Amino acid sequence: MQITCIAIDDEPLALDLIKEYAGNFPELKMVQTFDDAISGAEFLRNNDVDLLFIDINMPDVTGIELVRSLEKKPLTIFTTAYKNFAFEGFELEAIDYLLKPIDFERFKKAVNRAIEFFQYRQGTKQEAQQSLFVRSEYRMIKIDLSEIEYIEGLEDYIRIHLSNKKPVLTLMTLKTVLEKLPAGEFKRIHRSYIIPVDKVQSILNRKVQLASGTELPISNNYLSFIDEWMKK
Repeated sequence: MQITCIAIDDEPLALDLIKEYAGNFPELKMVQTFDDAISGAEFLRNNDVDLLFIDINMPDVTGIELVRSLEKKPLTIFTTAYKNFAFEGFELEAIDYLLKPIDFERFKKAVNRAIEFFQYRQGTKQEAQQSLFVRSEYRMIKIDLSEIEYIEGLEDYIRIHLSNKKPVLTLMTLKTVLEKLPAGEFKRIHRSYIIPVDKVQSILNRKVQLASGTELPISNNYLSFIDEWMKK
């Protein structure tokens, strides 16, 4: 299945470059390009598009305003010459942000993220339960569930600790992320911690020891986890 995409940018050279880069990906089908935001917006309202490349800083309407106005939002990769625009579009859940001039390797990374997320949404329930997509540093990050050591709650944020990788910080609550994880494979043991059950090595003095050697407390509200684990 091909991913249909369009590009909107008031700079013709930028459009040509995106079209050229996109041609290197057999998964992408570049349907059309637009050098003005109004025409692009009209096309989006009348056609199904999977992926949108759009410049943020355009004269008639900004890329952020355009995407915000759409009832049905495609996966979006923003392009911009200004670093400070990323924060403004955070709530639009962009796949990525590309800073101009766009380097092909950086473009490739963004497109691969989009392809992975598209396939994740189109995939089976079993495939979906092998990974988790979260937003971190203004872009979409894929996390393999097998790499999760534990998840730490920090008020409105969570920090996902991974095997042999730096932790991922994302704007989400523990309650929300637990709902996205496969039931039974991850358990909450404390108001601040979720753990993968298969990485528990031992439980002693109301503390869980994980395969990595990390020790985490079990709070009073989650003591039932001890009985559940002992029965396995």
